[in-house]
Amino acid sequence: MKAIRFLSGPVCAALVWLFADLVPDKPEVTLMAGVTLWVALWWMTEIVDLAVTSLLPLILMPLLGIMDMKEVAAQYMDQILFLFVGGFILSYAVEKWNLHKRISLGLLKKIGDSPSGILIAIMGATFFISMWMSNTATVLMLYPAVISIIEILQKTTGKTTLKSSRALLLGLAYAASIGGMSTLIGTPTNMIFSSYYSQNFPDSGALNFASWFSTGFPLAVLLAIVNYFLLKWLFIPREEDIPFDKQHFSNLYQKLGDISYEEKVVAALFGITALLWFTRSDIHIGAVSMYGWSNLFPHPKWIQDSTVAVFMAVLLFFIPARKKRIPGQKEDKALQMEEVENTGELQDTILNWKDVHKFPFGILLLFGAGFALAKGFETTGLSMWLAGKLEFLNTGSPFLLVIGICIIICIISEFASNVASIQLALPILATIHVSMGVNPLLLMIPATLAASLGFMLPVATAPNTIVFSSGKIPVASMMKAGFWLDLAGIVLISTVGYFLVGLWV
Repeated sequence: MKAIRFLSGPVCAALVWLFADLVPDKPEVTLMAGVTLWVALWWMTEIVDLAVTSLLPLILMPLLGIMDMKEVAAQYMDQILFLFVGGFILSYAVEKWNLHKRISLGLLKKIGDSPSGILIAIMGATFFISMWMSNTATVLMLYPAVISIIEILQKTTGKTTLKSSRALLLGLAYAASIGGMSTLIGTPTNMIFSSYYSQNFPDSGALNFASWFSTGFPLAVLLAIVNYFLLKWLFIPREEDIPFDKQHFSNLYQKLGDISYEEKVVAALFGITALLWFTRSDIHIGAVSMYGWSNLFPHPKWIQDSTVAVFMAVLLFFIPARKKRIPGQKEDKALQMEEVENTGELQDTILNWKDVHKFPFGILLLFGAGFALAKGFETTGLSMWLAGKLEFLNTGSPFLLVIGICIIICIISEFASNVASIQLALPILATIHVSMGVNPLLLMIPATLAASLGFMLPVATAPNTIVFSSGKIPVASMMKAGFWLDLAGIVLISTVGYFLVGLWV
């Protein structure tokens, strides 16, 4: 069985290379398709650790002449990775000073009736925040609290593993992606569409914050509801979905005592980080505009959310701490002496480098492989080939075209950048709408919403990758839940989204 899983990748890739010719005169398109299939199969079957499979693009793409090694390697250090690095360092500070326990117990004593009730609370909070903030940043903010909730539930139930933990983590990731669909500023794909439409259809005047919200919000709410019941059905068995005594969580909260100086510092830095993320770029809501603070600098576009995350993370290594011992940590003279020898001081700052020793570096490789595949899609023209498959639908009904759009863009978004997929699709749709004689919004808005799908693979979206780094979600579980949620998203966007847009265009 292991041999079959091992051979599945190279054999299927070889079959594509030998017997497919996707674009005559451009063999690199077929080569890239084979590489993607190989990597995808090894990711799905987990024949080796996902981080090891993630190194394949560094080997295959240069050897096959798809991309230069320097260019492939550069994708493994994309700026978005530093949003992940900075966010995780911030989360380690939250964990070190037990702020995550205070937050999670505070939530549990109010909504901790059962795992399904906790899932509703997590998804609701994530959905709302991601309407206004980066989906990745939202997940990074809430991830420590969700992990703490899972640990507390494990102690409460006496079980070392809880199947419902998969529901809570996937609920966090999926709710962030779904919530971002609601508003024009909720996700980069929405903003790219808004910019493209305003530039190419300046006299239309049909699109604004309110009109998008009238379609995006109800659609996102419906998909979130489907997501909740899907995760509950798949991952919260009846024997685990039992009522909790919320007084127990209240008692644990009381044992934490008064909030410490260090907790206040970390909470303040998290709040400032969120505020900086939210106000970095210009925000345009109808006739109201708010200019971002990045305009104070010579090159506003050079400043990204990752810049903020790294800056705030670095501050943690300089802000003094008052306590000489982490709450709940036993006195360990040998450990303290080792720390004094290495640093000359003892717990004098909120964070020191030893606190980040468990950073999941394998996830950086997983991210990098996703970016490398996305770049390969773009460089070889594989994305354009896939997007071009939309053109065969332009003689049918607009509704059938929308279904085809959603399916193809969803598939592309599982492996390539969501941003890249919508950037490729919009010009094609702008051409097709003329030949079909329909309003371009009827095609473009469903396509843009479909670009936010991609729930099956850890590399499909940054929120997926973050929760997968917990080690609590098997790839098979994410693929199973993601497949049904992708399918539900395609159906809802194709039907509800299409007809909601039709009401106001």
